Amino acid sequence: MNTAYRSRIAPSPTGYMHLGHARTFWIAQQRCRSQNGTLVFRNEDIDTARARPEYVTAMLEDLRWFGLEWQEGPDCGGPHQPYSQSQRLPLYKQALDQLIISGALFPCICTRQDVLRSTNAPHAGEDEPLYPGTCHNLKLAEIPSGKHFNWRFKVPNAQTITFNDGNFGEQHYLANRDFGDFIIWRHDGLPSYQLAVTVDDAAMQITEVVRGADLLKSTARQLLLYQALNLSPPRFYHCELLRDEQGRRLAKRHDSLSLRQLRQNGKTPEELRAQIFN
Repeated sequence: MNTAYRSRIAPSPTGYMHLGHARTFWIAQQRCRSQNGTLVFRNEDIDTARARPEYVTAMLEDLRWFGLEWQEGPDCGGPHQPYSQSQRLPLYKQALDQLIISGALFPCICTRQDVLRSTNAPHAGEDEPLYPGTCHNLKLAEIPSGKHFNWRFKVPNAQTITFNDGNFGEQHYLANRDFGDFIIWRHDGLPSYQLAVTVDDAAMQITEVVRGADLLKSTARQLLLYQALNLSPPRFYHCELLRDEQGRRLAKRHDSLSLRQLRQNGKTPEELRAQIFN
């Protein structure tokens, strides 16, 4: 078992990096340095519909400019190559097959709109609507030829998932209340975020995941996947989100707060770090 501290920063190249990303990644770097650990850069470009090569180039440049230094990544290599998710599909497929064989998944022909229209689904703003169980007993052989379907993870009913977060303390999430059966593999042949990051963090021997507080609930889902795949989970540290003047969390649509734009406006990394940690 690996005991050396290993953390990662894992941006998606679907837009320019903003101050919120920079803040979270800087915290990850500081925690890593305090443990004399290794920081891994992972390019999470699995969203082929939105990922762009120019954003990959930009995020590497902008984060280096901000002062981030990683020891493994797509631009410098390392023992756990490749470091871009689009090149790691065989690993995800292997995990999918393992989950299917174990009976942890079921095929689901419901669309997102089908789930949102169900009486038990939360509002559309949630990260993933609460699944009503429509296809729980559906067999693969019963799906008509050519019909699209996703693979879903069947969460244990009413089980409480508990973990101790390094920043927010003890967390509790109740399956089928706080989150439901979640997608593992999409009908377009790509893994979900939940599966890809679980497989990658285990394969890259990450010992602590540092990321934003918006992913606390995802941690509960991923802990179930670690268990189903017989993998040891890392520790978790979730950071407070950086918000704009209206209290909204920053998003990639906030171009004025992108590192690229701020850099062009003459801001220095030192000024920005003082601003976000004030």
